[in-house]
Amino acid sequence: MMLLKNPPDQAQIEYLRKTGILHPDEGLISSEKAGEGNMNVTLKINTEKRSIVLKQSRDYVVKYPQVPAPRERTGIEYAYYKVLSKNKLLAGYSPKILAFDQSNWLMAMEFLQNGKDYLSIYKQPELLDVEQVNDLLLYLKNLHQIAPADFPENRAMRELNHQHIFVLPYQKDNGFDLDQVQPGLQDLSEIIKKDKALLKKIDLLGERYLGPGTCLIHGDFYPGSWLQTARGMKVIDAEFAFMGDPEFDLGVMLAHLKMAVFRDDTIDKIIGSYPLNSHLLAQYTGVEILRRIFGLAQLPLSLSLAEKETLGQHAIHLLINEKF
Repeated sequence: MMLLKNPPDQAQIEYLRKTGILHPDEGLISSEKAGEGNMNVTLKINTEKRSIVLKQSRDYVVKYPQVPAPRERTGIEYAYYKVLSKNKLLAGYSPKILAFDQSNWLMAMEFLQNGKDYLSIYKQPELLDVEQVNDLLLYLKNLHQIAPADFPENRAMRELNHQHIFVLPYQKDNGFDLDQVQPGLQDLSEIIKKDKALLKKIDLLGERYLGPGTCLIHGDFYPGSWLQTARGMKVIDAEFAFMGDPEFDLGVMLAHLKMAVFRDDTIDKIIGSYPLNSHLLAQYTGVEILRRIFGLAQLPLSLSLAEKETLGQHAIHLLINEKF
């Protein structure tokens, strides 16, 4: 198994030429880390002719090596882009895939010029404007019309996600030292660990998440997967894709807009413009907020402890009462 290095050594460069990822006469000038993704090794490769992005999965989460993860996830993302390539609108939101080497779970993609994710919106929500929000909604509405019969179940990735969304944040001894994130956050996390009614709701929602769904969903539709480029909005990092509830994708989006302190009327307009099961949507929104505040996958939030408590209580309300 070839494990991609930065920079790739000569043997790896020759392998990339042999598999057609690099042209036979294409020489490597430089390489650098591409983006701040958590899951995979991503390299921007610069040659005399072009720049491309190489993405390879390991059998662990690259940002958290102690967390095992299925290597085939790059294959899931490849399958997702392959499905979307048949839809002209959705293909326009996706990076072009240049090659896929299943033997090494290695995918080559076009480099998106001036690409920048939206993780800055937690500090500057105005960076995501109305037109861009509408772009994201258009993407979801079209994506959720697709129901390929043969899309991979992606069970292993869903089970990994299930642990981090629906299980670990609510365990008393989960090994997370939240005071390293923000002093006082560990004690605050007790609000989600003792409420039996809340935990029952989360258990049931988690069972639903693992069950069969009706349409193709992205599975991780948050600001780190949204990319503003010289050619407009792109949506990337689809290794969590599966046949699921459309409410999950929209709920994740809404949760992150709430954590970025978007105005309530903006949230209401989004909900009104894409009417789904409101009870399910509220629950998925709430559970995503709780796992991001109290779970392992932390965000660059600019919220005080008091603000996190208020938001956490709101998320609990969404889960218990199943309404916004």
